[in-house]
Amino acid sequence: MKKTLFATFTTTLLLGLSVLPLETDASAKTFKNCTELNKVYKGGVAKNDKVKNKGGKTKYTPTVSAKLYAANATKDRDSDGIACER
Repeated sequence: MKKTLFATFTTTLLLGLSVLPLETDASAKTFKNCTELNKVYKGGVAKNDKVKNKGGKTKYTPTVSAKLYAANATKDRDSDGIACER
């Protein structure tokens, strides 16, 4: 009886842990300024992989995330689809 109960519990636990969400709410964090955003995402955040930087050459490649960009879109001063690029 103990072995069956233990096996059922273990299986349930493993199945529960293996079904993790693909995106969490942490991926849509709003930063208060570009300095804070660039501590985590050095190249800034792009809304998709097809955007071009209007400001010319940048030092770092931006992270692509539509949700993260939408949460920080006010920090895209030149409206090129990349927030806080550098």
